[in-house]
Amino acid sequence: MARLLDYYKKEVTPALMKKFGYKNVMQVPKLEKIVINVSTGEARDSSKVVESIMSDLMTITGQRPIVVNAKKSVANFKIREGMRLGAKVTLRGRRMYEFLDRLFNVALPRVRDFRGISANSFDGRGNYNLGIKEQLVFPEINYDNIDKIRGMDINITTTAKTDEEARELLSLLGAPFHN
Repeated sequence: MARLLDYYKKEVTPALMKKFGYKNVMQVPKLEKIVINVSTGEARDSSKVVESIMSDLMTITGQRPIVVNAKKSVANFKIREGMRLGAKVTLRGRRMYEFLDRLFNVALPRVRDFRGISANSFDGRGNYNLGIKEQLVFPEINYDNIDKIRGMDINITTTAKTDEEARELLSLLGAPFHN
């Protein structure tokens, strides 16, 4: 874990200062938080689904997730306001860097036919969004203990002002972008 954080301080910060011409270290973009979200429509039928999602997220991140409830009622999806639909975890600090290191170096290379992550998934304000189709790419998840394969959304929030700065930051941290 400390490896990626130390690398950010010693290698990434000077490289970004040189490339973008920052005068002060405080101008250099850094990671703010990572939010991992798992939601499913089948949670409306059984409360055990949400418990399973929470268990998987806790195993992957090492932090207790919070339950996500429906904000509005949608008749077509048979969802009522306040219904439990999934779970999410917000990682900051040491756990954030630890998770990012495992994501880039262990989990993503285990994805079938992996050629890199898209460089077009930035939101225009320096934040990156990534979707994973199955939780089995994380080595902490035991295949025998899961009830169903579920995907997750990963949102990486940075202090970068532009997508170019954020892409350079994530590239220096080891993000496997493809062309």
